[in-house]
Amino acid sequence: MVEIIPGSSFEKGIKRIKDKKIKERVKKQILKLIENPESGKFLIGERKGERKIYIGPFRLLYAYKDDKIYLIDFDKRDRIYKKK
Repeated sequence: MVEIIPGSSFEKGIKRIKDKKIKERVKKQILKLIENPESGKFLIGERKGERKIYIGPFRLLYAYKDDKIYLIDFDKRDRIYKKK
């Protein structure tokens, strides 16, 4: 069984979202990740090893290691890649 571990940046990003439809889409994507954790595209550069999923207009960044999915961050594209 795959374990989901949400990070603080991810939780802050989700709390900022007021639209219930977007939150529902995030839940569906997380359920899809549980089924296929390697479905996201890899990031390049300094953030190698992290993956991204597009949930328009947002990005969900995560890492998959040892049957654990680490939800790293959730934000709009123009902000998420500037964070470290």
